[in-house]
Amino acid sequence: MTTNADEKNANLPRDERRASDRSRLIVDVFFNGQDATGVASTKDIGAGGLYMNTQAALPEGALLTLRIPLGENEKEQIVVNAEVIYINPGLGVGVSFHGLPENARAVIERALAKE
Repeated sequence: MTTNADEKNANLPRDERRASDRSRLIVDVFFNGQDATGVASTKDIGAGGLYMNTQAALPEGALLTLRIPLGENEKEQIVVNAEVIYINPGLGVGVSFHGLPENARAVIERALAKE
């Protein structure tokens, strides 16, 4: 069953459908999935997900494990499962975090506050 809010969100551009805000933060992201493994850089990040610049061919729905160095001198690392939500072939992908621990959310928020 869809609600009016769901119908309105379906017509919005992807950037406006996010459950949480993202901020511009460029850091390396190490990703590992069934379809590809590599290193990308973020374009923006938030507590709900991120956009990463990569030429890797990652299909929508692909499940990834991400390792994101953040925090003081990038010594803190967030490890989180994510799903590819949308793709820009040859440019990058938008991913949604799955089960982001509260301490990892706090690390992201501290990193964004410094920017």
